[in-house]
Amino acid sequence: MAFVKIWIHFVWGTKSRKPLISKKLKPILISHIRRNVESKKIFIDSIDGGKDHIHILVSLGTNQSVSKVAHLLKGESSYWVNEQKLIRGKFEWQDEYFAVSVSESMLNKVQNYIKNQEEHHRSKTFIDEYDEFIKKYNFKQYSG
Repeated sequence: MAFVKIWIHFVWGTKSRKPLISKKLKPILISHIRRNVESKKIFIDSIDGGKDHIHILVSLGTNQSVSKVAHLLKGESSYWVNEQKLIRGKFEWQDEYFAVSVSESMLNKVQNYIKNQEEHHRSKTFIDEYDEFIKKYNFKQYSG
């Protein structure tokens, strides 16, 4: 038996950062994502976000990869929102996403950060947060 504990903090936004996640849609979307992942054996510890993005803390399973989990979460949730006609127009996530590993020693800090998204974004936009992630984790943007 393999014992694996790999925490990943995912962040992605709506296409063109449109404010599509209303106060009404947010709890419905989060609840659906939580229910949907059970059949895929994806363990979500924490999930929250703002009107134009989402944060999800996931513990990867032995047969899961970062890209596979992101693809499943993003693809299915956007398909479901559109199928249920929960917004006017089309709901889409942006293609790109952040995924960073989280050590056990930082787990509580990340859980609290995700849990307090509404309060956090009273003073900081997703664009500010996005730029902060790029710098903090030294992500490089390559063209070509």
